[in-house]
Amino acid sequence: MSEAREKAAEQAEAPTRTPRRHRVVVLALDGVIPFELGIPQRIFGRARDAAGELLYEVVTCSARPPGPVRTDADYAILVERGPEALAEADTLVVSASYELGPVYEEGRLTEELAAALAHLRPGARLVSICTGSYVLAAAGWLDGRPATTHWSSADHFQRLFPRIRVDADVLFIDDGDVLTSAGVAAGLDLCLHLVRRDHGTAVANEVARRTVVPPHRDGGQAQYIQRPIPEPQLATTTMARAWALGRLHEPIQLRDMAEQEAMSVRTFTRRFREEVGVSPGQWLTRQRVERARHLLESSDLSVDQVARDAGFGTAQSMRQHLQAALGVTPTAYRRTFRAEDAHQNR
Repeated sequence: MSEAREKAAEQAEAPTRTPRRHRVVVLALDGVIPFELGIPQRIFGRARDAAGELLYEVVTCSARPPGPVRTDADYAILVERGPEALAEADTLVVSASYELGPVYEEGRLTEELAAALAHLRPGARLVSICTGSYVLAAAGWLDGRPATTHWSSADHFQRLFPRIRVDADVLFIDDGDVLTSAGVAAGLDLCLHLVRRDHGTAVANEVARRTVVPPHRDGGQAQYIQRPIPEPQLATTTMARAWALGRLHEPIQLRDMAEQEAMSVRTFTRRFREEVGVSPGQWLTRQRVERARHLLESSDLSVDQVARDAGFGTAQSMRQHLQAALGVTPTAYRRTFRAEDAHQNR
């Protein structure tokens, strides 16, 4: 047998290697909030490709050897992995804790926490949920960057870390390889955003559907609006939003949406912002961007046709909006997710 044939035979007999899943390592610190600790497993742990294969591996570790970790509830949790698990993290998620000690009070890492984080390899993606941002900040990873945290801690966070550009008015901030979120449910939004960024709208929407949460709340949406809860008998803008979503491909004027609720434009705009956190125009643009993303990922329609079906009218208008929202052109966005599909279907 020739050398070439022998090599071909060896390759044919060799077992097919399954690509290693993206590993998400969740750091659980004393005082961890159980709800927020569970978010990464719930979101990343449910993401599957078209063939039903899991896309992420989610593991939890502590900053010390395996053992119990206190929570802010009336029970502890048993964490079976120590800080060595951080060495294999593709993404690190630091969950919120109410017992950060010097990290929260002085803006510095404890020796134990610094030693744990030293296991992290260069290039790992960094994510925090709520006050987990204090850990990223104390490690120096947020210096000179935009970041957010729970609105109630934002002023303290800014005083403690003046080199960080703190924005308390958003649900989360995506700064490429470092992402921070506000409190509680904003952690869900951020993790879904990452699934969408990694694998596209269809995968993220399926995870959201199984989790029974909204598939998309834009990171720029206000995290907290200090207004009284509306009286139950007052009209809402729900019907107008449903009406608009059914005709995104058509021109939609503000007065058209207001008419669906039998409100004046002024009243409708005020009520809409109270309920959604953004103006009707901003909301409409975001829904059209999401529609365009879905069509670019799932159809062979031309860019011009996608622009019309999403309600942008022209390819140039859609290009400008996608560039502003995602930082890429429609063609580049489609190429990215078609390449991802091809990789998954090999």
